[in-house]
Amino acid sequence: MTRIKICGLTREADVEAAVAAGADAVGFVFYAKSARAVTPERARALAKLLPPFVTPVGLFVNATDAELQVGLAALPNMLVQFHGDETPGDCERVKRPYLRAAAVGPGFDLVDFRSRFSSAQAILLDAPVDGYGGGGKVFDWSLIPPSVSSHLVLSGGLNAANVGDGIARVRPWAVDVSSGVEPLGGPKGTKSADLIHQFCEAVRRADAALTR
Repeated sequence: MTRIKICGLTREADVEAAVAAGADAVGFVFYAKSARAVTPERARALAKLLPPFVTPVGLFVNATDAELQVGLAALPNMLVQFHGDETPGDCERVKRPYLRAAAVGPGFDLVDFRSRFSSAQAILLDAPVDGYGGGGKVFDWSLIPPSVSSHLVLSGGLNAANVGDGIARVRPWAVDVSSGVEPLGGPKGTKSADLIHQFCEAVRRADAALTR
């Protein structure tokens, strides 16, 4: 079963929609320059809506030790996602399970990256963008080496229309969506309950097709 993470949540209604749709994890962005950023205090209030077995994930970009500790204190059961230039040592210093994001483009050595971050619970594959964070763009999935097949989180421009194809081709452990469940023209961080449900249903259909 492909796990589902809905990222960049900022409102109670969207957390509730993600839970109702069957998401396995929800992401809170602790990067102040992001349009979807929330404070640790806000994330803690939103995370109180999560039932058991739905995991809060905190996204950090080149955070200081102090910033990390404030986030970890606000959400003690949080899975950490590193989305900047963090080294393996930076990631391991938090002493918590973590995801490491990788910007996959031509010439990127995912085999070496996965080896260097072998302590990560999973590698999150995203498209290269200017700056940091997701850009809502799909990258070339053929760049993923077949030898790197375990514990991958597929991200980057996913939505209900293309996530099934991504699951069929990449067979990821999980998928991650943010802009793909936001209404066109709406502010970043404001999700659509309908789009969240459509995305989760598309993931389930793709999983069902693989088991036939």
